[in-house]
Amino acid sequence: MHPTLQKPEAMLFDLDGTLFQTETLLLPAYHATFDQLRAEGSYTGETPPESEILGGLGMLLEHIWQRVMPGVDEQVHRRADVLLLDHQVQGLERGEGRMYDEVEATLKALRDRGIRLFVASNGLEPYVKGVIEHKGLSPLFEGLYSAGEFRTRSKVDLVRMLLETYGVQSAWMVGDRSSDVEAGRENGLAVIGCDYAGFRKEGELDGADVRIGRFSELLELLPKEADKANE
Repeated sequence: MHPTLQKPEAMLFDLDGTLFQTETLLLPAYHATFDQLRAEGSYTGETPPESEILGGLGMLLEHIWQRVMPGVDEQVHRRADVLLLDHQVQGLERGEGRMYDEVEATLKALRDRGIRLFVASNGLEPYVKGVIEHKGLSPLFEGLYSAGEFRTRSKVDLVRMLLETYGVQSAWMVGDRSSDVEAGRENGLAVIGCDYAGFRKEGELDGADVRIGRFSELLELLPKEADKANE
């Protein structure tokens, strides 16, 4: 049983590992990126293990490449930015990538309850907006915020900017990484930790108010307004 939290005005969602099964799009693009880097002569050696990039999800992209390719020239990292994004966008256009189970139905149910929905992601703008648009979810969201678009240095700053811009007074931060927990805590939000992606390190969600094992459990955390109305 989960505790019932106070109904928020809005919910802010991380994208990768929260709404979107990132590996279903990322890993083919990751291998294609390194194939192209080698073909261009800007990288030699084997493709780093998939665990390196999956373990970096939730970080800013520049920090991900420092983890995946330490000691490699920054120009190669910036070229990898371009290639990875291109391959992911092409994959989306081919219909690749999957949302987690019940994401669309749950988001619609939250909207029906009058909750405003937003995305707050450390990803690049074309990727974040591309995933939501290609999966047909754009009409459900009031705003899609990405570190790539707003050049924020942390998710704390990104979330603060979103809350101020849209005049949100109460919200839940929903995500799967320590950056989501920090962003929620630093901005005075309830934090819902998504415990189903498996990309994080042990202890990353320790600061969350509640952990959920499937996305649809969000609905169980809300007060039963419909039940009261029928009494």
